[in-house]
Amino acid sequence: MDNVHAARLIGAGLAMTGLIGAGAGLGILFGNYLQAAMRNPSAAAGERGMLFLGFAVTEAMGIFALVMAFIILYAG
Repeated sequence: MDNVHAARLIGAGLAMTGLIGAGAGLGILFGNYLQAAMRNPSAAAGERGMLFLGFAVTEAMGIFALVMAFIILYAG
């Protein structure tokens, strides 16, 4: 295994650390929504749109990390 290949593997692994933040963000997002929905069930339906927007943005950051890892591994 040459140094360039080893550096690519290390770089891709480091790029995947972005998925840690996405997973933690989703847990916090849905946990807080659940707490708010249990405290005020009548307002929960109005906040559902913002919940899904936050889900999409948080998940997009994880997907960007995955794409960057693939680019590091397979480009060039």
